Amino acid sequence: MKRHEIGAAEGSLRVDVGGVDIAYQRWGAGPVVLCLHAIGHGARDFEKLADLIGGQVEIIALDWPGQGRSGQDTEPASAERYSALLEGFVDALKLEKFVLYGNSIGGAAAIVYADRHPEKIRGLVLSNPGGLAPVDGFARFAIGRMVAFFQAGVDGKRWFSPAFKLYYGRVLPRRAAKAQRRRIIDARFEIAQPLVEAWSSFVTSEADIRSVAGRLTMPVLYAWANKDQIVPLKKSRAAVDATPDHELATFRAGHMPALETPKAFAKVLRRFLSKLS
Repeated sequence: MKRHEIGAAEGSLRVDVGGVDIAYQRWGAGPVVLCLHAIGHGARDFEKLADLIGGQVEIIALDWPGQGRSGQDTEPASAERYSALLEGFVDALKLEKFVLYGNSIGGAAAIVYADRHPEKIRGLVLSNPGGLAPVDGFARFAIGRMVAFFQAGVDGKRWFSPAFKLYYGRVLPRRAAKAQRRRIIDARFEIAQPLVEAWSSFVTSEADIRSVAGRLTMPVLYAWANKDQIVPLKKSRAAVDATPDHELATFRAGHMPALETPKAFAKVLRRFLSKLS
């Protein structure tokens, strides 16, 4: 399947989490940084990061269900569901104190998990996390349009291919993300269903985690792609500012700094990790 190329490498590690076959990959050695990808992406998002800092930490990255090399889930994609799966994944791997890094819906899942299990988290790194912006009438309309767009992929509409290619050129515009962007575009029909599910979840009450961010107790690094048209910083700024122990760094990227600006991101991450030591 084409989505396999987005995720963990062939022959990757696997673990059963509540009946879901989860693929994951490990790079390097040292204190653990557990990485959670955006919807429709996969563990390969963190390959460049592992190349840059794998000598100092151990990077663990999983594939969410129905993405990368992981099996299908019987429950729809959402930050709440992913947080529950993350809990099972952490328990299965017997991870104790670690740094948790999440992008987009992975960031939202990371926030929910960190709030429920603060004893596990040394530090939290968040790139353009969902759930921190208010969902007003216009946002609901826009989300509905995106759900309809991805549903066209589920239905196999011919026009979806060129439209998705154009869309993803804006999501991941930087040259460094070219190879992964191409893999995501190639897998467009295979990842359309989780995209429909995730975007549908964004209008639910449980997806609003602004108050959760305000009670996080661990050090938090917000590493924000400042060219994001889907999760712009200005819409989430109030929740970011309300996070107790946080710092904010911005990057010239579309949605995923670790993938699009890996060297700049790795430099900021190293500095954050050094403060935790």
